[in-house]
Amino acid sequence: MHLKVEAETVEKYKSWGIDLEKASGHKHRLLPAPATFLVGTDGMIQFQYINPDYKIRLAPSILMAAAQDYLKRKGK
Repeated sequence: MHLKVEAETVEKYKSWGIDLEKASGHKHRLLPAPATFLVGTDGMIQFQYINPDYKIRLAPSILMAAAQDYLKRKGK
């Protein structure tokens, strides 16, 4: 998943010393948005985590808790 960064925001980042185009090596102005999905055996999304701050990732313990909760609910 990617988020398009508007030109105004790109310029703000540059004023803070962050050059998105230089950092990515592309001029597409896209930022990655880490996304994690837990999909049930029926193909339905049971848990989702999306954070537009690409530096913040989901803690494995949270994903594990979501998976354990799904398994408990599925067992009922």
